[in-house]
Amino acid sequence: MKTYEHHYIGGKWLKPAGTGTIDVIDSGTEEVIGRIPEGTAADAQAAVEAAKLAFEGWAATKPEERADYLQKIAVNLKSRIDELAPLISGEVGMPLKLSRAIQVGSPVYNWNAYAKLAREFPFDEQLGNSRVVREPVGVVAAITPWNYPLNQITLKVAAALAAGCTIVLKPSEVAPLNAFILAEAIHDAGLPAGVFNLVSGYGPVVGEVLASHPSVDMVSFTGSTRAGKRVAELAAASVKRVALELGGKSASVILDDADFATAVKTTVGACYLNSGQTCSAHTRMLVPESRYEEARALAKEAAEAYVAGDPRDDATRLGPLASAVQRDRVLGYIERGIAEGAELVTGGPGMPQGLTKGFFVKPTVFGRVPPQSTIAQEEIFGPVLSIITYTDEEEAIRIANDSIYGLGGAVWGGDDERATRVARRIRTGQIDINGGTWNMEAPFGGFKQSGYGRENGKYGLEEYLEYKSLQFKMPKGA
Repeated sequence: MKTYEHHYIGGKWLKPAGTGTIDVIDSGTEEVIGRIPEGTAADAQAAVEAAKLAFEGWAATKPEERADYLQKIAVNLKSRIDELAPLISGEVGMPLKLSRAIQVGSPVYNWNAYAKLAREFPFDEQLGNSRVVREPVGVVAAITPWNYPLNQITLKVAAALAAGCTIVLKPSEVAPLNAFILAEAIHDAGLPAGVFNLVSGYGPVVGEVLASHPSVDMVSFTGSTRAGKRVAELAAASVKRVALELGGKSASVILDDADFATAVKTTVGACYLNSGQTCSAHTRMLVPESRYEEARALAKEAAEAYVAGDPRDDATRLGPLASAVQRDRVLGYIERGIAEGAELVTGGPGMPQGLTKGFFVKPTVFGRVPPQSTIAQEEIFGPVLSIITYTDEEEAIRIANDSIYGLGGAVWGGDDERATRVARRIRTGQIDINGGTWNMEAPFGGFKQSGYGRENGKYGLEEYLEYKSLQFKMPKGA
């Protein structure tokens, strides 16, 4: 069992102000696999003060030097892949093979990418008689989720550090152990004291202090829309910058001339990745009414290939959900779908066959789901796909846009030109065209109640920068 008894503040592992602890539960076995401090308001305040003291020196550090630190952190993380991958599989439930590539491989890539970007990014440029400079926004509070814990931390922390900001991180209490390993990697890289700080605990205590603290210049939050609204409310009092990456109910629109076998199978995969615990998961599959039976059969076959099992087994395709709370939430939505009259194609309530422990849910598909039903409108965050039918292209676009969210999505068509035309009319931050793959340099973020701000690549770096214009007198005769 991994036990951490201290927070990382001001370059040191410090004893918490309180005595509370939080148990970390293994998603597959329901056993305690770790313990962390339950941070208090005093701990959060101390971390903010440490970040504030360190800011001026770090902001003045040359970008090339900042890049060197980031690269060292990447090396340190890479050396611990064999430790981190099974740990995150236990915390979150993602199968081990995917954890290696996504939950750890992506953060290592992104630490290196932000090191490279820090060296190459144009932090200032000449514009007429003005010199436009980009300066770090200041002290950043990062409040991160449990579904892709280390990568969501990385996209905030690495970008903020590359920009010259100092940071206080509050990781999710559901999957926090990876954040402590990151803190060790950062400490071993020799990052100056106070530039990075880690305080664990619950959102209503630690998170609220960070979101409202007057010395915090920016808060970057990833999580539920409900919690994001609270963060924005608290941040408004001090007019701090806010970046929110929130919920989603993404539509995969399959047009009548699409390759249905590929489109349906890929949509099921995009829905079930990480057991559906993905904010941009393609959870609504829109198909022509005339081809519903074909789509239904293909979805059933694809879903039933996702056999649930131990996430640490390389052969497992579908792991458990991250917690008992999340499992019960997803089961509640499945019951609601049945109660509201949707056709249960496969899956349903109860544990998957052959399993007696762990936070598992059967891979589920609902058919002929009314667009206004609960399971078609609310984010479930589990392996539950809703098939919705439409009569023509215009109706498909209308249904895809009929959501408070706008984070991800897909369009499948006989050619990229038609699919692109439809995609341009869907109000969402990222759309895959005919199976387009994830690009870690492209901006990621949402429209509407999916939040505001972008992560990944240079777009993520720019979130942590302020513009300043230095005006010079024009030479005589110019």
